Amino acid sequence: MGRAGRLLLLVASDAAMALAWVWAGALVKLLVYGALGPAHAQGAGADALKVGLSLLYMFVFAGLEKLTGGASYNPLTVLVLGSIVGVKLIRQVFPKVGYGARLNAGIHHGVLAEGLATFVVVMVSLMLTKKEMKSFFMKTWISSISKMTLHILSSDLTGGIMNPASVRAFPYFVPNALGWAYARGDHITLEHLFVYWLAPIQATLLGIWVVNLLNKPKKSKDNGTEESKTKSEKRIATVS
Repeated sequence: MGRAGRLLLLVASDAAMALAWVWAGALVKLLVYGALGPAHAQGAGADALKVGLSLLYMFVFAGLEKLTGGASYNPLTVLVLGSIVGVKLIRQVFPKVGYGARLNAGIHHGVLAEGLATFVVVMVSLMLTKKEMKSFFMKTWISSISKMTLHILSSDLTGGIMNPASVRAFPYFVPNALGWAYARGDHITLEHLFVYWLAPIQATLLGIWVVNLLNKPKKSKDNGTEESKTKSEKRIATVS
């Protein structure tokens, strides 16, 4: 397969995984609602079941990403189209699925919640990458637990979308937010642009900068001494 064929395969896998991500999140809600019924769908048991199913499909998507190279090419337009198509399809098949996450607080609180959650999840994902953890299970477990915890903490305010657009850490969060907003017709509102795009992108850039700063290699005094000795020896040899 040539380079063009590989790129087309990556584009197709990105679109398919973005569509499947939308379906996975919506189906978890439908399964919990159907299994427990309306009376128990908001209790602790429902939350535990949601977390368990969400962790399960996060592992599935992490495995698919590793297998297919999905999101390594990351054409954002393709991911967005896949998400929009996924939302439209699932709303046709399951009309009671709802309208996805939306802002339930002021724009300033929403920006702060999404920005902080995105900053932390980017930090965790990049630190795991820097550590070069060999265990796929442990890496996915830590990443998934951190994302799920932050999602739960910010879900009441913004839905806990966390759009780390420029990081290979479940990039389907980005089109997921836009797909549902497009279905509602509020994808170009000021609230959506600030809370689900501008704040997460700024938080992502800040997280990358902080991780690079913390992992910046320090020059030891011994190396500095050796370098100065080498320069001195070169000067002496040149004069001679």
